[in-house]
Amino acid sequence: MNESVSKKEEDELIRQEFDKLVSICPKCQTEKGFKLVKKAFELARDAHKGVRRKSGEPYILHPLAVARIAAEEIGLGSTGVAAALLHDVIEDTDYTYEDLEAIFGNKVASIVDGLTKLSGVFDKNQSSQAENFRKLLLTMVEDIRVIIIKLADRLHNMRTLGSMPEHKRLKIAGETLFMYAPLAHRLGLYAIKTELEDLSLKYEHPSIYQDITNKIESKELKNKDILDKFTAPIRTSLDNAGIKYELKTRPKSIYSTWDKMQKKNIAVDEIYDVLAIRIIFKSSDEIPEKSQCWNIYSLITDIYKPKPDRLRDWVSTPKANGYEALHATVMGPAGKWVEIQIRSERMDEIAERGFAAHYKYKGAHEKESELDNWLQRIRDMLANPVSDSLEFLDDFKLNLFASEIMIFTPKGQVKILPKGATALDFAFEIHTHLGYKCIGAKVNYKLVPASYVLKSGDQVEILTSEKQEPKYDWIKIVTTAKAKTAIKDAFKKERKECITKGEKIVEDALNKKKLTTNNKILSKILRYYHIEKKEDLYFQLGNGSITLKNLDKILREKTSNKWIKYWGLSFGGKKVKSEPDKKIDKRKPIVLNDETDKASYIIASCCNPIPGDDVVGYVDDEEKVILHSRKCPIAIKLMSSQGNQLVSAQWTTQKLLSFLAIINLTGIDQIGIVSKMTKVISDDQNVNMRSIHVESHDGIFEGSIYLYIHNVEDLNNLIYRLMKIKGVHTVTRQERIQK
Repeated sequence: MNESVSKKEEDELIRQEFDKLVSICPKCQTEKGFKLVKKAFELARDAHKGVRRKSGEPYILHPLAVARIAAEEIGLGSTGVAAALLHDVIEDTDYTYEDLEAIFGNKVASIVDGLTKLSGVFDKNQSSQAENFRKLLLTMVEDIRVIIIKLADRLHNMRTLGSMPEHKRLKIAGETLFMYAPLAHRLGLYAIKTELEDLSLKYEHPSIYQDITNKIESKELKNKDILDKFTAPIRTSLDNAGIKYELKTRPKSIYSTWDKMQKKNIAVDEIYDVLAIRIIFKSSDEIPEKSQCWNIYSLITDIYKPKPDRLRDWVSTPKANGYEALHATVMGPAGKWVEIQIRSERMDEIAERGFAAHYKYKGAHEKESELDNWLQRIRDMLANPVSDSLEFLDDFKLNLFASEIMIFTPKGQVKILPKGATALDFAFEIHTHLGYKCIGAKVNYKLVPASYVLKSGDQVEILTSEKQEPKYDWIKIVTTAKAKTAIKDAFKKERKECITKGEKIVEDALNKKKLTTNNKILSKILRYYHIEKKEDLYFQLGNGSITLKNLDKILREKTSNKWIKYWGLSFGGKKVKSEPDKKIDKRKPIVLNDETDKASYIIASCCNPIPGDDVVGYVDDEEKVILHSRKCPIAIKLMSSQGNQLVSAQWTTQKLLSFLAIINLTGIDQIGIVSKMTKVISDDQNVNMRSIHVESHDGIFEGSIYLYIHNVEDLNNLIYRLMKIKGVHTVTRQERIQK
């Protein structure tokens, strides 16, 4: 009886969710729209019948939630909502693409097909995550709704991620942070981008997330008084000017607060744009929106003094994704900086709901064409795919998610390039032939080499010579996918020949020693030359830039010792023979303590985690676990591309093993300051100092201390005591250890 009641309750809940979906989607309320959406809902409910999510709820509630996000938070119409309801049908049920095409037509079926993961066998060396992303993009350039629904799907998965096992949570959170949050940003979906970032942080660094949340909440009441005092004269001024507006306070996102803390090595209290307000005005037909923005800015700066280097004018030149607003930071009461964003209602809707809102407004064609330009750049990338899916992922992320800079041609036209682009990138952006013949450039009328890194606002004239031929080394000085692809195309045939030649060199050298090429030997050679991919190894051997003259030495190297040395760790003590081919169960977290076999894990030198840090393990081909800090860029990339090789890991108390840590210090140079610092360290029973280096310039000292410590808690206690020394200004941990 209870079961039937429960079933009745579930059916009622599902019906209510469907009614809510229709009520928030205007196009779903037309006769044609409702018929399409109802038919999609009924088929999806029938197809997923009896299936439940990890949380225990009926599966159909997931497509309903995804469709609701797509409609309510992004603004898709009935076709997009129908596709969202059906997004898992091809992948998880017996329905095929042909079935959906026959029932719903080509448009809905092709969107659903684009959302369906690739099936079949992958090349073992390729990343299935990266390949799936490539397929998603292929369909996206035909219909942008594919990526919109995928983002809605990802957002709902992130909102319900708590019911997944930890190793899956890490994989999904890492992938979200690496690819999907930046993609939402690129499409102008700021609310979704912010939520995706915050949820990723919540699952990757739960304690950090909670700590920042608590600090922001505790400051909110205090900040409310400051903001009330701050906004009172602004409201009076805007009211007197007859401006119709809405004034909102904008809390800083938890992730962006954490990101700024990491980049600037500062505490929450030092982030000055935590206080922020947004002024959304009702635009007047008589006055251009741009003029109204600057008029409001003028009224505010009559009251408060602006910070000159914090003015951001995205009204005169909108971002490539269509974002328009005027940002300024002014000095408010009690010596607090406050960020102000000024937008019209139209700008605000575009900012929150992205490109989908463009279609509501006439005369916004230039933004649509900017989106078309972006999609065309993806088409260009997909038309020249690199063989390595991970390399494709890197190129895509670099070119489409990097901060943008505006570069002017000699005739004053604007080209948008990713931050870090060079003069040579600019040449290829204009035309491939211009890139091939480039010998240098004039930037703001000054002669510079082709490798010159451009800054936003530069005016660039490319200098060419008909005698110039492309060089493969140019790959190292360009950043855009267009330039890289053009250079690779020029050398495709030559590179192929070099790779074949290099492969034969390796085979012949090993044949002489009665050996055959295998992964173990190749791994040793790759590690010896610090090369990541075997194709690059063969290419360098083929063109003569490296030789195999040290082959005997390379083959004699013990794999595990060389590997540990390569990752920059030496545990000391007796050598422990690790069990060969002992499979690691990636579903279970690895607990690391003093008894853990030291030969079973390796500390990654890129981020140098120590006990107490949030860590994740990457299981390599030899079943060794390489420990990365979860905030390490390489770890985030691994989560997004090699998620199946990840294992969650956690430290327990460590009191026997010591780990290398570095702290950097700055302060006022005074007599005896170094001896005071060394005394604090020598008095600490849990810390051993390896070396200290201090330099003084004009009364200010900078120093670094190398220490052996047991865990983060001991390190934080030491940092706290060093900060109490008079004259010491900052003490920070350096997480990357330079060799």
